[in-house]
Amino acid sequence: MADIVRAYGAARAARDPREQEADIFRRVTGGLRAVQQAPDGPARVRAVADNRRLWLAVESALTDPANQLPPPMRAGLISLGRAVQREMDQGEPDIAFLIEVNEQVAQGLVARG
Repeated sequence: MADIVRAYGAARAARDPREQEADIFRRVTGGLRAVQQAPDGPARVRAVADNRRLWLAVESALTDPANQLPPPMRAGLISLGRAVQREMDQGEPDIAFLIEVNEQVAQGLVARG
């Protein structure tokens, strides 16, 4: 069993970091998609909270002085993230908008990888 766990960990570590980041966006987006038509409830609150945590982590990574993305790209992504945060601050966030943004970012990560 330990060999299987080690092999799985090595396979994940060997994956392209951009693909791993895209997977995170896809998972969070899946949560949003699952509650898109749902009325307010714990699942919807959780999905929006997961999306908020994702975008807070993205902004934190982008403002890190060690980040190697070109400054204009970082600034654009930070601006996009803040627009997403403002949408999530609304009483009824536009889930379709959040899904669209996340999908576009995930596609961009894979395309650039």
